[in-house]
Amino acid sequence: MENLIRQSRLLANRTSTEHIRQIREQIEWNWRLVGIKGARGVGKTTLLLQQMKLSDPAFGHSIYLPLDDLHFSSNSLRETVETLATRGITHFYLDEVHKYENWSREIKNIYDLKPDLIIYFTGSSIVELSRQNVDLSRRAVMYDMPGLSFREYLQVIGIYESRIYSLEEVLSNHEEIALEINRGIKPLQYFSSYLEHGYYPFFLESLPLFPVRLKQVVQLVLESDLASAEASPVQKASKIALLLQIVAESAPFTPNITKLAERSGLDRNTLLRYLHHLERAELTASLYRKGKGITALQKPEKLYLDNTNLSYTLAPYRPDMGNLRETFFYNQLRRRHLIQHTDEGDFMADNKFTVEVGGKNKKASQVKHLSDHYIAADDIEVGVGRQIPLWLFGFLY
Repeated sequence: MENLIRQSRLLANRTSTEHIRQIREQIEWNWRLVGIKGARGVGKTTLLLQQMKLSDPAFGHSIYLPLDDLHFSSNSLRETVETLATRGITHFYLDEVHKYENWSREIKNIYDLKPDLIIYFTGSSIVELSRQNVDLSRRAVMYDMPGLSFREYLQVIGIYESRIYSLEEVLSNHEEIALEINRGIKPLQYFSSYLEHGYYPFFLESLPLFPVRLKQVVQLVLESDLASAEASPVQKASKIALLLQIVAESAPFTPNITKLAERSGLDRNTLLRYLHHLERAELTASLYRKGKGITALQKPEKLYLDNTNLSYTLAPYRPDMGNLRETFFYNQLRRRHLIQHTDEGDFMADNKFTVEVGGKNKKASQVKHLSDHYIAADDIEVGVGRQIPLWLFGFLY
C-alpha cells in the first residue's frame, strides 16, 4: 500500500496544471461515481491527476490508482480500496478500468457498501457500460472526453483564448465572429499545424515524437482494445491496419463491404463489427444516411478517420486535402450535433442544415436551391453570406 501511495503522490506532483481542459469545469466532481471515457491519448490520465492535485494539494485523502498496475494482478480492487479507506483515503481516481477484469462489479460493490467514498474512473471509449456484467449506468455520471478542438489548441499553445460558440451563432453571425477572432490572431497561420498534430495533447511533450507515439496509440487499440471489445483475440489485425491506411488515402472512403471482406479474409458481419469497434475506439468515424438507424451491422455511407492527425500519421504520403477538410468538419461537429449523409451536399446537420465543404472557390451549385445551405470554405479568414471559414467550425467545443 505504501508503494501505491508513494507512486500516486509522485505522479500527481509531476503533473503540470498549466494547461487544463475545459471539460474539467463541466464535470460534477462532487458526485459519488464519475466516469470519463475517451480515446487513447486525449488526456484522461492527465485530467485525473490535475483534479487530484488541485482539489487535494497535500494528497491527504486522495489517491490515483492505475488498474493496469502489477499490484492488481494479485490484489483485488475492492480489498485495496477498503484498506486504503482505513488510512483516511476517501477520493479514488481509478485509471484504465477496462484493463481490470470484473471492474464494473467491484466498483458497484464499493459504491453500494462504502457511501462515504467518491470514485472517479476512466476507460477507453470502446468500453460500453451496457455490456458489463453489472449495470453502472444508474449510478455513474458519464462524460465523453474528445481530443482538442481547434479553439482549445490555440489556447494550450498560448496563442488565443476564446469562448465556445454554438453552431447557430456560427451560421448566423460568422462574419462578426471571424472578424473578432482575426483582430486577435490570424487563425489560418495555425490551422495547418492543428490538422497535422493538434488534436492529441501529447504533442506538447515532444513534437518530433508525435507521429511515433500516435502510431503506438493506434497499434495498442488494434492489438489490445479491440480484443477486449470482442472478448477474444482479434483476427487479421494487420488487415484492419491496412483498412485504416486506405481510409487515410481516400477522399473520402466509400466502403464496399463485400470487397473489403474479401481483402481482409473476414466474413461480412465480422468486418462490420470490427468497423463498429474502430468507431467506438475513435479511430474512424462512420457517416450514415439520413433517416436510418445506426447498428453495429449497418454499412456506413462514408468512412473517415476520426481526426486529421490520424490522416497525417497513417497515410504514407500527404493525405488528400478534400479528405482532410471533410474529416475536420465532421470531427468538430459530431460531438454536439447529429451529422448525417445526404445526397445534396456533403453533410446534413441536425436534420436541418446542409453543408458543402471545400476550398475558397467552392460553389453552392449542388445546394443553392435549399433554404438552409452553407459552404464551409478553407483558406479564407472571413466569410460572406453563406460562405463560412472552415476553421471557425473548430470553435464549437
